[in-house]
Amino acid sequence: MNFVKKYYAVLTGFFVFIVYLTTLAPSVVEIDSGELATVQATLGIAHPTGYPLFTMLGHLFYLIPLPFSKIYQLNLLTAVWCSLGVMVFVYTAKIVLDNAEKFVSAKVLLKLKDQSKNKKKKSGSDKIDNKKFDIPEVKKYLGAVFGGLILAFSKTYWTQGTSVEVYSLQLFLINLIILFLIKAYIHKDDNSDLKFFNPWILFAVFLSLGFSNHMTTLFIIPGVAYLYFEKYRLSKKSFVRIIFMLIFFIPLLVLVYSYLPIRSSQNPILNWGNPDNLTRILRHVEGDQYHVWLFSSTTAAAKQLNYFISNLPDEFLIGLFICLVGIIYSFIQYRKFFYFGIITFLFTVLYSINYDIHDIDSYFLLAYVALAFFAIFGVVQLLSLLKHSKHPYATPIILISVFLLVQLYFNYQSVNQSDVYTFEDYTKGILNSCDRDAIVFSYEWDYLVSPSYYFQYVEKFRPDVTVVDKELLRRSWYYHELSYDHPKLLSGMQPDVDAFKTALAPFESGGQFDPNLLETLYRRIMTDLIATNIDKRPFYIAPELFEVEMQKGMFTLPKGYTLVPDLFLFKVVKGNKYVPAADPNFKIRFPKERNYYINFIEQNVGTMLARRALYEMQFDKIDRAKLYIKKLKSDFPDYVLPQGLAEVLEK
Repeated sequence: MNFVKKYYAVLTGFFVFIVYLTTLAPSVVEIDSGELATVQATLGIAHPTGYPLFTMLGHLFYLIPLPFSKIYQLNLLTAVWCSLGVMVFVYTAKIVLDNAEKFVSAKVLLKLKDQSKNKKKKSGSDKIDNKKFDIPEVKKYLGAVFGGLILAFSKTYWTQGTSVEVYSLQLFLINLIILFLIKAYIHKDDNSDLKFFNPWILFAVFLSLGFSNHMTTLFIIPGVAYLYFEKYRLSKKSFVRIIFMLIFFIPLLVLVYSYLPIRSSQNPILNWGNPDNLTRILRHVEGDQYHVWLFSSTTAAAKQLNYFISNLPDEFLIGLFICLVGIIYSFIQYRKFFYFGIITFLFTVLYSINYDIHDIDSYFLLAYVALAFFAIFGVVQLLSLLKHSKHPYATPIILISVFLLVQLYFNYQSVNQSDVYTFEDYTKGILNSCDRDAIVFSYEWDYLVSPSYYFQYVEKFRPDVTVVDKELLRRSWYYHELSYDHPKLLSGMQPDVDAFKTALAPFESGGQFDPNLLETLYRRIMTDLIATNIDKRPFYIAPELFEVEMQKGMFTLPKGYTLVPDLFLFKVVKGNKYVPAADPNFKIRFPKERNYYINFIEQNVGTMLARRALYEMQFDKIDRAKLYIKKLKSDFPDYVLPQGLAEVLEK
């Protein structure tokens, strides 16, 4: 029992880690997974804000010779970070409960003082009874552990521990920040208050590391300010202490971010933003290109708020009831902690809803951490329900355990990625379907471009194929990366590239620009990319470019060229003669649990196979058409065949 009491936080984190292992993705998944794994493996530079700490720590872990594929190894690291985050949370929660009386509001203490005066008249003693706020030891351990498990098995937190994602490290760091904040708050100040190794200095160090990983560290600042000034008030000494903390905070932040210009100057394989000078560094760290989605409109904010509210029950399921009990209990009994938690929760939500992006869930993570801290008080209160019974803890422990099991069971189904190979199969299938030294023009970042970085640059799978992201051609730094990684790609279109970059410069620096000129030059570059390479290398266009861009006339093929549906892509060919395609021998594995991204791939591949079958029929090649139709029916049974194709198999 002493062993459990001593290592309760470690044991909780280890249990969570074991569960996380069963849901760990074996390969690359959607969105940024491939890109982030690549920058960790190759010491590259990721999309803004660059995530230097995440990259360097990931690279060190990548170098460890473990008996797994490298992508699984990097996915494993995310499970480690999230489990460590739970461990720190549980340890912090116990400290909070150990010092619960320090979070009692002055108003409540004043009321107790008045009561003690009445007591003095009767007993002769006016000592305030702080035992009213003491929490029994067993409740502290149970509250901390159950609160940690409620957080660990919330949907979005758990998701961060299943595949490469920068928020996994952020969760570990934000829990460390809260730990040292609480330690500093309860610390009894003495003459060493402004000396080294003061708890506030350690807090400043971890706050700096948080900002060097992800700017959502900003969300904790209002709660920090509340606790700090609640303790020290607005005084000269309190501001001197802040300056002292900044002496540690700023140099460490600059040191970690110095990775960006140092590594950029070495031209890594992935060099997003090319942050090799002060202007580009600041733009990259500020996430300048994403500002267009921040505070864009009240309509967007209302949409995101509605999403957060509607999704909240799915995060904790019945465990949300424990969080609500904790909110009420902390408001009544431990008002200072309530204010810290509610300020953190509200600021996180109200700031995040102003970011109009599809994958917004991870921006709400600190709000979920705040709710989990309320849950520790909820557990304590529920454990008090039957305190006078023969077995005072049995019923509430069983009840809370049932809540947790329900949460674990249902969220397990939605976060489990242990059978997700779809993005690997799709990306490798596309690369393998291309002729040697081909160029693939696409903007399927979530499904193809990001995964291709990993498979081509880390696993060295079909590195001869050049994947060009159409949307990134809008950024000046991308031409630098293409010129370095693929020197011959832009050789025939340099004058237009230079003209576009010149017109783009005022746009990127926030000055006045000509949008019509930019769009004209941009479209010309897309056409030039085909025209200057088509006679030297096979050229393929992804279906979304055909459906969205070409169908609307946003860019056209060079004169005399046309598109032929291949297995996954359209091939650019000269003339209208029949062009053969390979047999559909690929295999894409689809997981049991589907999401938007998985369904998109299934629909995309099914549509391209149908187009190929129709193309074969145009040239009266019925046997070839049957080959693609059979593949459709066997591998994509839910895909609705276009009119006329189903009857072909009967011929």
